[in-house]
Parts: sequence; structure tokens; C-alpha cells
Amino acid sequence: MIPYLLMALLYVTLALLAALETSFAGLNILPWFNGMVWLRVHFITLGALTQLFFGVLPAITAIRFHRPRPAIRWDIWATLNSGIALLLIGIPLVNRVPIIAGGTLIFIATILLMLQLFNMRAKGQTTKKAGQGHAGRKFYIVGLAYFLLGILIGTGLWTGWIQSLGVVGNAKEVHIHANNWGLLSMVFAGLLVDLYPVWAKRPLANPKSITPIFWMMTLGAFGLIFGPWLANTYLLVPGLLLHLAATIWLLANVIKPIWGDLSAWTAGMSHLIFSYVWLLLPILMAPIVLFGVGSLPGEIIEANAPQALIYGWALQFSYAIIPYFFRRVFLPDTPAKLGGTWLSFATINLGAIFLWASIFIVQLNSVLHGIAYLLWVISLLPILVDLWKTTRDGMSRLEQDSALA
Repeated sequence: MIPYLLMALLYVTLALLAALETSFAGLNILPWFNGMVWLRVHFITLGALTQLFFGVLPAITAIRFHRPRPAIRWDIWATLNSGIALLLIGIPLVNRVPIIAGGTLIFIATILLMLQLFNMRAKGQTTKKAGQGHAGRKFYIVGLAYFLLGILIGTGLWTGWIQSLGVVGNAKEVHIHANNWGLLSMVFAGLLVDLYPVWAKRPLANPKSITPIFWMMTLGAFGLIFGPWLANTYLLVPGLLLHLAATIWLLANVIKPIWGDLSAWTAGMSHLIFSYVWLLLPILMAPIVLFGVGSLPGEIIEANAPQALIYGWALQFSYAIIPYFFRRVFLPDTPAKLGGTWLSFATINLGAIFLWASIFIVQLNSVLHGIAYLLWVISLLPILVDLWKTTRDGMSRLEQDSALA
């Protein structure tokens, strides 16, 4: 798991630098230094979060099924990271060869991880009985399956095979939906199902609701992906409603047990819960984009909402879970807790507010956009310092243990 976490740390650092240059460009401090949107977003998604998922999902599954922690699969690690490296080279150059090679390698690594998770079952138990002890695994596997679609479409955006895949709608929208409402939403839900009792020290409000939530999210993601794939609102709208209802139901399971208990509302728990505000807001804005409701700027919302979604939701959720897993791995002798501080909580949510404000206040778009990214940089600093300290202390401990062996 350690090699994945070290790569995740690298990508979090790059995400901070990318946000800093975007802030400087927006505030006209370095107007000539205008970075790529793809890199900013994918340092978080394809970089930090994918590394975390590939590292921790097999370990969590093994723990839930009472199996020994699996050894790192170096074939998966090498395939994944070689693929990411090739994409980081190929996309800025718009070169088909490294793009196709990179996408293919990540696709293969994802299939290998899915097979690893699928083959994990509790010894001496039937699949049905075993599944009762690990509801999160099915979320992980489905999320990774949707990630395969995201890889296909994402690679096709640069290589011209979108029409061959039968995409008649907005291919970029399909890619975003597959990665966000497919991979991230499903895996985040699985982590909440599996680890909420550890984080909150109490069970979910209604554990029996997890199965219907799973199917609603799975079908909802299907509609959200294949609706724009086929340019079919009869798939997209029901998918949107299913996913929205399932997400709210999951949040009710998370919030109800700690409602009224101020001690449970740590900065980390607040990051987990409030991050979903920035997932739900784009969903609620979707009718504006789809049907051109009112005079609100649908095209501008469509262009900027993914940034608020990634930084406000995905990155904020990461503020809680990435430091937690770092502490579990690098400092196993100390109690692990969710990451985040009240400074990171305040600034990341203020950044999302400023980003949305930049959409509607057109005359101040650039300045508000720059302030949003500056606030996100500030929010990243305590997280990154925490990760570096944890990594430093953990690696020092490993070196001392190796020297004494």
C-alpha cells in the first residue's frame, strides 16, 4: 500500500501547485501562465484518488472478510502508474500513441483490481453470508466498472474514436459522469458504508437500507452515463433523480446517528458530510443546463461546475480520508482519525462559493475565479503538511526497524 500512498502524496502536491498557478492567472499576477484544466482536475481524480483507491480497497476488503492483508500487486501498481505517466506526456502533446497506450494500461490495471476484489471472499462462508459483512465491496466493483467506461471515453476524446463507441451525445459529459457519478460516487459510498462505524464510533442509522441505496446509485449512474452517451433524456433524467435520492438517503444514514452530538462533528466528519453540498448543487443545476430554464447561464455553469464539483466535493472528501489512511499505514501504533482542520474546512467551502459566484457575476469572473483557487490553495496547505509529516515519521520508523532487524 505504501507505494500507492507515496504516489498519492506526489499528486496532492502537484494539485496544490496547479491550483496556485490558476489563482495567479485569474488574479492577473501571472496572466501568461495559464495551465491546463485537464491537469488540474486529474491530479486530484486520476492522480491522488485513483492511487488511494488502488492501494486501500484490497486492504479494506481483506479486513472485512477476515483475510490476511494482501501483498501489494506490483503488476497492478506498475501498470497503473505507467499508464498515468504516458497520459501526462501524451495529452499536452496531443499525441495519439502515448494517449492510447496510457489509457490501455490504466484500463488493464483497473480490470486486474476488479478481479482481485471480486475473488476476495470470507473463508468458509457463502457469498450471501459473506456479503452481509462487507457491503462496500459491491460499491467498489461497480465504481471501477464505470471507471472503465470513463477511460474509454476519455481516451477517445483525444484519439477520435468517439463515434466508433456509438456516442451520439456530449462525449465530454459522458466522461465526467462516468468518473464522478460512476467511480467517485460509488467508491465514496462504499467507504462510508464500510468505515463510518469506525469513524463515527456508531453504526449507520439504517444498515438495511444499504442494498436499495446501492441499486439506486448503480442504476442512477447508468442513466447519468448512458443518457448523454445516447443523447436520451429518458435515461438521463431518471438516472439523475435516482442518484439524487440515493445520495440523500445515504447522507441521512450518516447524519442521523451524530445529530445533536457536537463532539462527533469534528473537522474531518464535517468535511465528509458538507462535501456533498457541492455534489448535490450541480445535480440541482442540471435542469438549467439540460432545458435552458430561465435566464441563468447554462453554458457557463456546464463549463465551470465540474471544477467546483472536484474541488468542493471530491477534494474535500479526500481531506478527510487520505490523512486517515496515511496514519493507518505509516503510524499504525497511534490512533488514526479523519483528516482536516477547521481552516481547511472553511477555506475549501469558501473557495467553492467564490467559484459559483464567478459563474453568475460575469464582470468579476476572473477575479472571483482567482480568489476561489487561492482559497483552495490555503485549504490544501494544512492537509499537505499533515501528509508530509506523517510520511516522514512513518518512513523514519520503517528505517529504524530495518536497521534493528
